[in-house]
Amino acid sequence: MSDHPQLPALSERPTIRLLPGHDRRLRAGHPWAFSNEIAWTPSLRGLPAGGLVRVESASGRALGTFMFNPHSLIAARRLSPDAGAAIDSRFLSTRLAAASSLRARLFASPWYRLCHAEADGLPGLVIDRFGGVFVVSAGAAGAARLEPELLDALDHLFAPIAVIARDEGPARALEGLAERAVVLAGQLPDRVELEEGGVAFPLDLLEGQKTGWFYDQRLNRDAVANLAAGATVLDLYCHTGAFGLRCAAAGATRVTLADRSEPALALAEEAAKRNGLADRVEIVRAEAFGLLERMNAEAKRFDLVIADPPSFAKSRKDHGAALKGYEKLARLAASIVSPGGFLFLASCSHHVSADELAASTARGLAKAEREGRIIRAAGAGPDHPVHPHLPESAYLKTLLLQLD
Repeated sequence: MSDHPQLPALSERPTIRLLPGHDRRLRAGHPWAFSNEIAWTPSLRGLPAGGLVRVESASGRALGTFMFNPHSLIAARRLSPDAGAAIDSRFLSTRLAAASSLRARLFASPWYRLCHAEADGLPGLVIDRFGGVFVVSAGAAGAARLEPELLDALDHLFAPIAVIARDEGPARALEGLAERAVVLAGQLPDRVELEEGGVAFPLDLLEGQKTGWFYDQRLNRDAVANLAAGATVLDLYCHTGAFGLRCAAAGATRVTLADRSEPALALAEEAAKRNGLADRVEIVRAEAFGLLERMNAEAKRFDLVIADPPSFAKSRKDHGAALKGYEKLARLAASIVSPGGFLFLASCSHHVSADELAASTARGLAKAEREGRIIRAAGAGPDHPVHPHLPESAYLKTLLLQLD
């Protein structure tokens, strides 16, 4: 199942001591210790990435069991306030059972994000559930080292058909981890479909983006689809067409799906045909900004424009460029919205705040000489909970506006 070394026995768990005055945040419930808060010794720097450690204050007060990575800015991630906690498949089963119980109260069917890292008590670990198929993604070295125990816990709780690893993205590079997409257990069915809002979507769980589906936008898709009856719709950065096809199913008269990815568009086209929507759906392979420029030049108008781009700020150095990008996107998109129509904008950039997205959007509207009102501002769905001490992990920001 995994070539990761076994976890050390409790008696062998190293102790990490914080510098004086750097324990207040952890004592208040924050789940991370940063590298500049640790009293480093040569032996600590030689510890394996992702190993379990006991963290103490400078005075020797125990602060819990943490996953430790001497090469990461986030050096220690708390698994338990108990410094002697046994971190094994039973521990993971308990955390996942609690996460599953919450989702069962939120959703009628087992199609959701099962585990959302720190907020569900499992730092760096994301699990999306597609019925009997589970897609896991480890964004921290400690989560990666727990793979054998995780597979045991999933098998015990859910007896999955298949478990897939989609270990990709910049977080893994920061943790010193390689990328991969592989079936870890079971056998992936030839076809996996998801139903949302009465629309069946074929999924590519091994080669599609992220974990294969964007559960975080589910409630936002509901809100947008509720405005789609009788409307003409443009879905930019459409991926596999979730927003646009939901709109078509809700009664939109014409939907244009636009994306640069040929494989994603192929799945969108398949879904349109599968659901009897193809006669009202146009598929366009194009870069969003170039397409918007052309549509503005041709004076095209839509009753509803959706723009859900990939992150414009993958690191802090991209922050300024990202704000300009969101402003430009708002300007160009607003210019093709019919009077009285609607504009939905989203940002999944961790480094851009909700207030900054709103300010960039306002500047874009002003440059487009459009006025309007925000009728909904929202984030990710409730299967993407936020740890109370990590508000910055609320990465998704969305605005739904009506324009005059």
